[in-house]
Amino acid sequence: MAARLVEREDEWETLNDLLGSARRGRGRVAVISGPIAGGKTTLLECFTEQALSDGALVLEAAGSRAERYLPFGILRRILDSAAPLDPAVHAEATALLDGVSAEAEGAQDAAGAVEAGMRVLPHVCASLLRIARGRTVVIAVDDVHHGDELSRAFLLCLARRVRQAGVLIVLTEAVRLLPAQLDFHAELKRQPNCTSIRLPLLSADGIGRLLAGHFSTAAQRLSVDCQEATGGNPLLVKALLEDGLAALGDSEPFQPFVPAETFERAVLDCLHRGDPEMPAVARGVAVLGDACPPALLSRITDVHVKTAELALQDLGRCGILRDGAFREAATRAAVLTATPPGALSALHQRAARLLHQEGAAALDVARHLLAARKPVEGWAIPVLQEAAEYALVEDDPQLALRCGELAVDSCPEGSRRTALKSRLVSIVWRSSPAAAEGHLRQLSREFCAGRLTDRDLLHAVSCLAWMGEARQAAEAIHGLQTAADQARNAGRPFVYESGTLAAAQNWLSLISPPVRDVFTPSGAPDTTAPDATRAPADGRAASHDMPDDAHVPAAEAMRTALRGGQGEAAVAEATRVLQRYHLSDRTLTSLVLAVLALVYAGRLDLALTWIDRLLGECATSNAPTWQAVLGAVRAEVALRQGDLPGAAAQARQAMSLISVPCWGVGIALPLGVLIEAETRMGNLEEAMGLLEQPVPETMLETRTGLHYLRARGRCHLATGRYHAALRDFLTCGELMQAWGMEAAEPVPWRLDAAEAWLAIGNLPRAREYVEQQRRRETGPAGSRPRGPVLFALARTSGDLGYRLKRLTEAVEVLEQGEDRLQLARSLGELGSAYRAAGDFNRARMLVRKAWHVAKSCGAQPLCQEFTPGQGDGEPAPVTGREAEPPSEAEVLSEAEARVALLAARGHTNREIATKLYVTVSTVEQHLTRIYRKLQVKRRRDLPARLWDLSLPGIA
Repeated sequence: MAARLVEREDEWETLNDLLGSARRGRGRVAVISGPIAGGKTTLLECFTEQALSDGALVLEAAGSRAERYLPFGILRRILDSAAPLDPAVHAEATALLDGVSAEAEGAQDAAGAVEAGMRVLPHVCASLLRIARGRTVVIAVDDVHHGDELSRAFLLCLARRVRQAGVLIVLTEAVRLLPAQLDFHAELKRQPNCTSIRLPLLSADGIGRLLAGHFSTAAQRLSVDCQEATGGNPLLVKALLEDGLAALGDSEPFQPFVPAETFERAVLDCLHRGDPEMPAVARGVAVLGDACPPALLSRITDVHVKTAELALQDLGRCGILRDGAFREAATRAAVLTATPPGALSALHQRAARLLHQEGAAALDVARHLLAARKPVEGWAIPVLQEAAEYALVEDDPQLALRCGELAVDSCPEGSRRTALKSRLVSIVWRSSPAAAEGHLRQLSREFCAGRLTDRDLLHAVSCLAWMGEARQAAEAIHGLQTAADQARNAGRPFVYESGTLAAAQNWLSLISPPVRDVFTPSGAPDTTAPDATRAPADGRAASHDMPDDAHVPAAEAMRTALRGGQGEAAVAEATRVLQRYHLSDRTLTSLVLAVLALVYAGRLDLALTWIDRLLGECATSNAPTWQAVLGAVRAEVALRQGDLPGAAAQARQAMSLISVPCWGVGIALPLGVLIEAETRMGNLEEAMGLLEQPVPETMLETRTGLHYLRARGRCHLATGRYHAALRDFLTCGELMQAWGMEAAEPVPWRLDAAEAWLAIGNLPRAREYVEQQRRRETGPAGSRPRGPVLFALARTSGDLGYRLKRLTEAVEVLEQGEDRLQLARSLGELGSAYRAAGDFNRARMLVRKAWHVAKSCGAQPLCQEFTPGQGDGEPAPVTGREAEPPSEAEVLSEAEARVALLAARGHTNREIATKLYVTVSTVEQHLTRIYRKLQVKRRRDLPARLWDLSLPGIA
C-alpha cells in the first residue's frame, strides 16, 4: 500500500478525515483530479479497500467513454452494487429508472427524456439514503467525466442530500473537462460539503522513494534521470522500473534505465486514456519532431486548432511532452511504431507539403519525404536536390545519397532524370566509387544517347577512366564525334559541343595513352594534342570554358609538365588551376592532376603546400574518396622528398580509407609508393607481400601505372632479382616512349636500368643508359634531374678524378633540392671516393653525414651500408640477445671490439684507421686498452683469445 501511495500521504489523510466525518453523520463529497495516469484510480482503489476493511458499505462505479450516452449508466452500476444488501431498494429504484426509459422512448425529443429522468432522481436518492441509515456508505465513481448526463445529475442531487447522512461520495475526474461537463463540475464545487483534491506528478524525491524499495544504493542516483524521462507520471515511472528490473535481474544499476516494451505500452495507454484526439496529436508531434505550432499540427492531423492546443496541454500535464516535444526518444518511437504504416506515410507526405508551403528548410522537408517511403510528386524533386546539397555541406553523405536516390526514382525518364543520376554518381563517389559503378554504367548509356550536359559528360568520362573503363569511354566518345561530324556536315545542331568532345578525348588520352588508337587510325597523325581542344571547331563557346570546369586547363598543365624542358610553364599553368578551382566532386581529379604536374615539374615545395591545403579543406568532410586520393599524392611527395616512413604511413592511410575495388586503376599510386618506401626502408618481406595484392589489368595502361611498375622493379632490385628489375625498368621506358613522355621526372627508367645493369655486372650497358639520360637532360643547372644523373655518371666511371668531380657536383645540386635520400647516397659515394683517394678525414666526415641523412630518411639499408666496417665484408656487431658474450668481452667498448676484430684478421693499424674513419693514433690507443683487458701481449694472440671468448665476428 505504501509503495502505491508515494507522495500521496496528504491526500490519503484528507480522504480519511472525510470518511470520519461521514461516520459521524456529516456527509461529504470529495473530487479527486489530476493528469492522465496520474494515480487517481490507484488512490481511489486503495481508499475503498481501506473503507471496506473498516466496515463501510462501498458502492462502486466507473465512467466509460463508450457508455457516456447510455442513460443512467453510472447510476445503474451503483444500484447493482447495493442489490445484495437491500433487494427492495434495488427493485424500487430500478423500477423508477425503467419507467423513465420507457417514457423516454416515446418522447419526441431528447430534452423531454432528460426532463422525465430528472423527475425520478429525488426518489432514487431517497431510496439509496435509506441504505445509509445505521451504516456508513462510500459511493466511489471513477472517471466521472465520462459519465452520462442523467448519472451526473443524480450525483448532484445526491450530493445536496447527504449533508445529514453517513455518506461519502468520492469522484475522480480529468483536469480538463468538456463544455458539457463544466456545469456539473461547477455545481458540485458550489456544495459546502465538497472538497477538491488535486494530485501532482511525482517529484524526483518521490521517485527515489519508489526505487528504494528495489535498489539499496542507486535509487537516488537514478531518480533524477527517471524523472526526466517520465515527467513523474506514476504509470510511466512504474513501467520504466519494470523494464529496468527485467534487464538487470538482481544486480544494481550503474546506468539510467533503458525504456523497453513495458514503457512503450504505458505510453500508448496514457494516450488512449485521454480524449480521442490525443493519439492523433501525439502522432503529429512524433512526425514533426521538435515543438511545432498548434496551427501547423492542426493542419497535419486534421484536428481543430483549439483541440490540438488542448491536447498538447494534456500531453504536457501527464509528462509525455515537455515544451511541446517528447521527453524521451523512446516515447516518440513508441508512438510512431504504433501508427499504421499507411497512416504514418500519409502524415509524412502531408507534413512535407505543408512545411514546403510554409517555406521550411529543404532538409526538413526532405526528411519527411524520405520517411514517407513513396515516390514523390514533381514539386518535391527540386526540394530533394537542394536537400542533398545541404546534406553534403552538413557532412551527412548518407542523407544526401537517400535524397538523390529518391529524386532519381521519382523522376520520369528524360534529361532531368539523367542529370539527377549524374549528381547521384558524384554523391556515391565520395564514399565508395565501387558502389557508384552500377549507376555509372547506366550513365554511360545516357551520354551515348545524348542526354547528359557537357559538364556531366566530362565528369562521367573521368569516372569511367578511374574505374578502368577508359577504352569503353573512348569508343563512346569517338562514336559521338562521328555523329557530331555528320550533323555538322548536314547543317544540324548536335547535343554536345565539339569542344567538349575534344576535351573528353584529350582527357582520356592523357589518363590512359593507349586509347589514342581509338581516335587515331594507325599511321594517321595524332590529333589529341592540347592545341586541338582550345576552341571548338564551330567557333562556339564550349561548356568547359565555364568557371566550374577544370578538366582542360588541368590536362594542359600535365601535358606541359610531361613534355620536359617547360617546367616553369607547367608550374604556372598548374598553379592557375589550383588557384581558380575549389575542391568539389567535379574538380577532384583535375586538382590532383594539377598537383602531380607540380611534382613532375620538380616543385615539391609548391606541391606540398597545395596538397596540404586541399587535405585541410576536406579534413572535416565525410568524403573518404577525396581524402584517400589526396593522401596518395601526399605520399608521393613525401617519397620524392626522401621521407620514407612518412610516405609509407600516408600511403597506408590512403589505402585504408576506401577499399581496393574503390581505387580502380588509381591504386597504382598509393600501392607503388608503399612498395618503394618499404623497399628502401629495408622491409623487403613487407614489400614482396604487397606485390601479391591483385591489381586491375588495365592499371598498367595508365600513367600512374608507371609508378607501380617502377616500384616493383626497385623491389626486385633490392631482393637480388636483377633481371626481373631490369625487365620492369625497360618496360617503363618502352611505355613512356610509346606515349610520348619526354620528361624524365615521372619515372627515371634509364637511371634505374643502369643501376640494374651495374648489379648484373655489365658496366658498359649501365654507362650507355646513363649517357642516354645525360643527353636527354633538359633541366638547367640546379634543377632536380641533374643530381641523380651526375650520381649515375660517377658510379659508371672508373676514373677517380672524374668520379670526385661528378659526385661533388651531385651533392651541391642535391643540397639545393629536396630529395634527401638521393643526397644520402651521393654523400656516401663521395665519401668512398675520397677514401680511395687517401683523404680519410674528409671521407669520414662525408660518410657520417651520409649516415645521418639516411637515418633521417628511415633508409635502414643505407645506414647499414654507411656503418663503419660494412660494405667490406665485415659483419656488423651483434647488439641484441642473439649472442651472449662472456664477461671478459663485455668489458670491451663497441669501438674497441671493432678494432680487435680487424686486428685479429690481420689488418694493419693504418688499414684499420682507414676502414673505421679514425686516425692511426686512435687505433694504437684502442689496441693498448684491448691488450690490457684481454690480458694478451701480442697482436698474433688476439684470434685465439677472441675465439675462446666467442666474440661475434670471429669464425
